[in-house]
Amino acid sequence: MGHPLCFVLMPFGKKRHGSRNLIDFDAVYNDLIAPAIREAELQPLRADEELVGGIIHKPMFERLILCEYAVADLTTANANVFYELGVRHGLRPCSTVLIFTEGSRLPFDVSPLRGLPYQLQDGQPSNIEENKRQLVARLQEARNARADSPVFQLVSDLNPPDISRLKTDVFRDSVEYSVKMKDKLAVARKQGIKEVQRIEKELGLISNVETGVVVDLFLSYRAVEDWKSMITLVEKMSPPLAATVMIREQLALALNRAGKDERAQTILEALLQERGPSSETYGLLGRIYKDRWEAAIREGNNLAAKGLLDKAIDAYHQGFEADWRDAYPGINAVILMEIREPPDNRSLQLLPVVQYSVERRIAQGKPDYWDYATRMELAILGGNQEESMKALCDVLASIREIWEPKTTAHSIRLIREARERRGKMQPWLNEIEESLVKCAEKK
Repeated sequence: MGHPLCFVLMPFGKKRHGSRNLIDFDAVYNDLIAPAIREAELQPLRADEELVGGIIHKPMFERLILCEYAVADLTTANANVFYELGVRHGLRPCSTVLIFTEGSRLPFDVSPLRGLPYQLQDGQPSNIEENKRQLVARLQEARNARADSPVFQLVSDLNPPDISRLKTDVFRDSVEYSVKMKDKLAVARKQGIKEVQRIEKELGLISNVETGVVVDLFLSYRAVEDWKSMITLVEKMSPPLAATVMIREQLALALNRAGKDERAQTILEALLQERGPSSETYGLLGRIYKDRWEAAIREGNNLAAKGLLDKAIDAYHQGFEADWRDAYPGINAVILMEIREPPDNRSLQLLPVVQYSVERRIAQGKPDYWDYATRMELAILGGNQEESMKALCDVLASIREIWEPKTTAHSIRLIREARERRGKMQPWLNEIEESLVKCAEKK
């Protein structure tokens, strides 16, 4: 914590910039902005990606006001970034550096401000070393700047607020606390449910805890499959956080796993009504119908099972139609289409699209467990044993949480059993399934 803090205001994840290709803002941060800040002997501090829904809360205002330096990426004219920049310019006369993608058309009010353009190729930083050198120079200039805020440049009699050293130190302590708590939760997830629950008790009143920590706790309960604690934690959250889309979607997941599928369905249908089609929301709704289908099979209610399977396929299909870049609902749709009796021939059209979707995600860098699992499941659906086994190696090396391989093993079992009912025996599917189950048991 020895170097001055530099807060980064920017979009997260992959965002489309007008009619251009998607921009990977996480790559812009990790490959360009953060290294330049460190080279300028500052400490980068980015708003947690888990601050869902763009919630502006007390820690966010503290970072905007109290960080000695800031970098604002104005690309895409993101509303949250511009709001945060306005707060910063209104309270900090200097030490804010503006950057944007080369060729961007900035809004009229900020176009006269001195900003630094950076280059992209296929949505990734392309001239990293030169752009990094330029950003380092701007940050070093900011150390000696009198005023780079247009507010303080134009209003000569305006005095910045007095920020006491004590308040700054309290802020630094809270940042350090947040980082340490996230590290503790990462360890707790490996130790199991009781350790995660112990950390929640340590946090005290949840509505007063920083949003990023609360969301990390929420997802830690998901990682250890403590659905009950996920549900009760939402009741303790501040109302703005509990009302965000991500929290409501994950609450629906937890409710479904806890056997409260009707309430889960109500939440998801309300989200679809409010926001329109969403790959994530439809994917979760598809899982509810899929679980009901399996329950009907176990109860011997074959007619109800047939209807529920069709509902699950339709939900997953609509999710993939909502966003073809998200392969998750697509792969679930084609798996269930094969399991169906008779098989749903729409899978022949969907399979190559799902294949393209996941291969693009992998090619763009930073693939996760689900990308590799989808590639393996596609190879299995294609009956390619060699490619399936090859993909399995990547899957096993990418496992993060115990529920991931358990979910994939379950899907493979459904495919294997459907093929066996048709007289098609493939013993190598048992080998893949058993490998995944063993890994889940070890986690």
